[in-house]
Amino acid sequence: MKVGIIDIGSNTVRLLAAEAGRCGAVTALREERRQIGLGDAIERRGRIPGAKLSEAADCARSYAKLARRIGCDRLEVVVTAPGRQSSNAAALLAALGDAVGVAPRVLSAESEGRLAYLGAVTSSPLPLSLTAVCDVGGGSTEIAFGVSSDDADWVNSIDTGSLRLTSRYFGTSSGRSDVRAARAEVRALLAEVEEPRPRAALATGGSARALRRLVGRSLGAGELEQAIDSLTGRTPAKIARKHGIELSRARTLLAGTVILAEVNLKLGVPFEVARGGMREGLAAEMLAQLAAA
Repeated sequence: MKVGIIDIGSNTVRLLAAEAGRCGAVTALREERRQIGLGDAIERRGRIPGAKLSEAADCARSYAKLARRIGCDRLEVVVTAPGRQSSNAAALLAALGDAVGVAPRVLSAESEGRLAYLGAVTSSPLPLSLTAVCDVGGGSTEIAFGVSSDDADWVNSIDTGSLRLTSRYFGTSSGRSDVRAARAEVRALLAEVEEPRPRAALATGGSARALRRLVGRSLGAGELEQAIDSLTGRTPAKIARKHGIELSRARTLLAGTVILAEVNLKLGVPFEVARGGMREGLAAEMLAQLAAA
């Protein structure tokens, strides 16, 4: 059995085609991504312009054709922060539904966090006790906590992500004063988050994966502060060349690192970069449903 997931996020549109591997693990068959930048339009205008709606729909259409050629038995289209934050989210859903022939689903922040937790913990070799999973997206950040690989026990969310924070603080410069202001905003948002003390923490999302190139798989307070220092004041082009990451990711990496650093201080334990995330969690859920049908 094979499943396909088209993920409409703030930064990118992604495809994951997957099947069940050994011991029920999710095995990726094909992954694709294209930067669309819906979140940037939402941050500047509060809505998604028509050209961006068409671009997202065209991308989703091409990914749906690819998933069907691969032989996916089930296809899902999910919309994360853009579906929650745009004033014309209904137009986005209508365009995607017409393009793909599948009714898209807007994930709540809680659902997004729970799926990220599932995808992260099931792909991690860490022993489970009380584990936190932080998923930094472009428009929001979810922090889930749990003690088993079946489901998170609770999820918190803050309404900022790497793209949104970049637009507010690092659009024209990325000096130390900009970093201090960005950190203050994230810290204020995190003040509302519950404060359990997990024994382990996993980080998922594009910022965490890019940081692995800079400082390794373990992202503790020292590594994250080192990363912030190395990124501050540098242009995205220089960051991309030096570390071998895409320019689109380099543009938002300082903001993503700031968010992870502040969450890390809140949790009190270092992050390990997870191998899986929201899409892998959704794939695991869909494969289990197909197997039970």
